[in-house]
Amino acid sequence: MADSPDTDDVTPRPEKDPEDWVTGDEPMTGPQESYLHTLAQEAGEEVPEGLTKVEASKLIDELQRRTGRGAD
Repeated sequence: MADSPDTDDVTPRPEKDPEDWVTGDEPMTGPQESYLHTLAQEAGEEVPEGLTKVEASKLIDELQRRTGRGAD
């Protein structure tokens, strides 16, 4: 059976820098907010009000580093 490029491609795709997001200045999404609160609770931090998508993404990255979540 031949490998299907649609299902078997595990080549990592580079993520777009949040600073380059067209909608980065919009309010964070519901899933971002939910995950941020989970990470913040584990890190003993508070989630600031009114974060943009870019700010939320950067804070998620920081809290993942501090909590060890998302580590490969």
